[in-house]
Amino acid sequence: MTDPHRDTGSDPRRQVPRTDAVLADPRLRAATATLGRSTVKAAVVAAQERARRGEIPPASVADVAVAALPERAASLRPVINATGVVIHTNLGRAPLSAAAVEAVVAATGYTDVELDLATGRRARRGRDALAALAHAVPAAEAVHVVNNGAAALSLAATALAAGREIVVSRGEMVEIGDGFRLPDLLGCTGARLREVGTTNRTALADYATAIGPETAFLLKVHPSNFVVRGFTSSVPVRELATLPVPVVVDIGSGLLAPDPLLPDEPDAASALEAGAALVTASGDKLLGGPQAGLLLGAGELVERLRRHPLARALRVDKLTLAAFEATLRGPAHPVRQALSADPAGLKSRARALAATLPGVDADVVRTMSVVGGGGAPEVELPSWALALPAGYATPLRLGDPSVVGRVDHDRLLLDLRCVPDGLDKSLREAILAVRDA
Repeated sequence: MTDPHRDTGSDPRRQVPRTDAVLADPRLRAATATLGRSTVKAAVVAAQERARRGEIPPASVADVAVAALPERAASLRPVINATGVVIHTNLGRAPLSAAAVEAVVAATGYTDVELDLATGRRARRGRDALAALAHAVPAAEAVHVVNNGAAALSLAATALAAGREIVVSRGEMVEIGDGFRLPDLLGCTGARLREVGTTNRTALADYATAIGPETAFLLKVHPSNFVVRGFTSSVPVRELATLPVPVVVDIGSGLLAPDPLLPDEPDAASALEAGAALVTASGDKLLGGPQAGLLLGAGELVERLRRHPLARALRVDKLTLAAFEATLRGPAHPVRQALSADPAGLKSRARALAATLPGVDADVVRTMSVVGGGGAPEVELPSWALALPAGYATPLRLGDPSVVGRVDHDRLLLDLRCVPDGLDKSLREAILAVRDA
């Protein structure tokens, strides 16, 4: 039985401040405006529990709660990409240009995404972004944008081939990231796949023989993440276009026109000029924009896709449209800048950084960057990197900002090709913070 005369003033549980009193702290009130009340209150309740267990003084509940709060409302963290992989899928693929970021911020409020301000009437969604895409690829009679590259191909198969056949080479039945396979994706649309040729060789006659009353279109897929060498053959788009059914070409990486930096990478303009009825591609790879799926081609086909019920489920939001248009109309985007970076300039930057890292075992080494994102698998880009002890890898990844490189044997390589020179100071400070820790 509790003694009613016992002094409870020394019991730490009795000294823990009330929740509303802690939430009145100016720092926590300010945090509520950006992080939300539930997040801030959860941090306060956790600190109170620690005080009741005697782990912290009751008077420090507010301080502990403030220290436990996340820096931002979203859990995604900015990363300095020093891997040398330009389009790094695990790091969000293409970083947006400054113009695209500005456009996204402008589009966060109410916008005229489906309103003609001149007439006050409803307008086509994303018309300016679509106009920018059409201007970039004049060979396309019409264009449409959905939420990713796989969605673009799925919409084409659903609208044009549900209950019918799609003829595709066995050598182009690709698997993309995270185990997603082309036959599984297209099978979900209700279309039947008819494979022709072999893994390494497919001829025009293979396609011609397979065409029948149930053939909806011929599909040519760019095997963007692998190369088959040796005794091989495939049929170019120009030859496929001589057959009596439409040709749909999935170029994958989103290159809109020929690029001398990537001479073997297919592009939308060339595929259409060669006779493709429809081209599908991604917007967040070589195009350098936000995640999106592009559909370019014959006006009648694109309109059928746009009017299909599935198109509504696959449409992009106002933020994507804003970033997409700004990417097309604006200056060179970060992907392009990284691909075209001068190795001599990267070497100079690496040497300058190494010279400002006293007490750090830092070398400047030659290395090779890659395009990434399932594109140009054989292209290597000469580059330069800072080489640090491998023990730096984990603390740099966990720092703020996070710095991600690649470990080669016992060294951590920080490839500068994908690091804008404006981040050299941040990179240096991150390395020195690990040294000091």
